[in-house]
Amino acid sequence: MSEDNFEDRERVETVRLTHQSGMNVEGDIYELVGGKEFFVKLTTKFYEGVASDPILKPMYPEEDLGPAAVRLQMFLEQYWGGPSTYQEQRGHPRLRMRHMPYKINPEARAAWLKHMKAALDAQALPELYHAQIWGYLDRAATAMLNTMED
Repeated sequence: MSEDNFEDRERVETVRLTHQSGMNVEGDIYELVGGKEFFVKLTTKFYEGVASDPILKPMYPEEDLGPAAVRLQMFLEQYWGGPSTYQEQRGHPRLRMRHMPYKINPEARAAWLKHMKAALDAQALPELYHAQIWGYLDRAATAMLNTMED
C-alpha cells in the first residue's frame, strides 16, 4: 500500500457523543484543539499543498488561494463548534451544490485527502481529536464525489 493511496487504508469512524442537551460529551472540540489558531494553521498548511497540486489547483479560479483558505477555515470552525461566521457571511454551507461545478472524482478526492492529512498531521493533536477530525474529513471528501470518470 502506498503512502498516498487512501483507498487502501482502513477508515476511521468516529461518533460525537452528546448529552441529552445536545452538548458534546468530550467538550467543545473547537476550543479543545486550540480554537481559531488551530484552524488557521490547518487551512494554511492544507493550501500550501493545494498550490502545487496539478489536480486541485485548477479548481480554484483565484490565483491567490488566501480567500479559499479563509472560507474553509470559517466552515471548519463553525462545524466544530466555533463562531458561526461562515453562515453569517455565506449562508448555509450547501457543500455539494458549491462543489458541483468541479469534477470531483476519486483521484481528486485522494489528492484533497493527501493534503488535508499532511495538514492535520502537522498539527500534532491528541489522537482522539485527530481521529475525530480525520473521520469527518474522510466522510466529507467522499460526499463531494460527483463523478467516477477520469
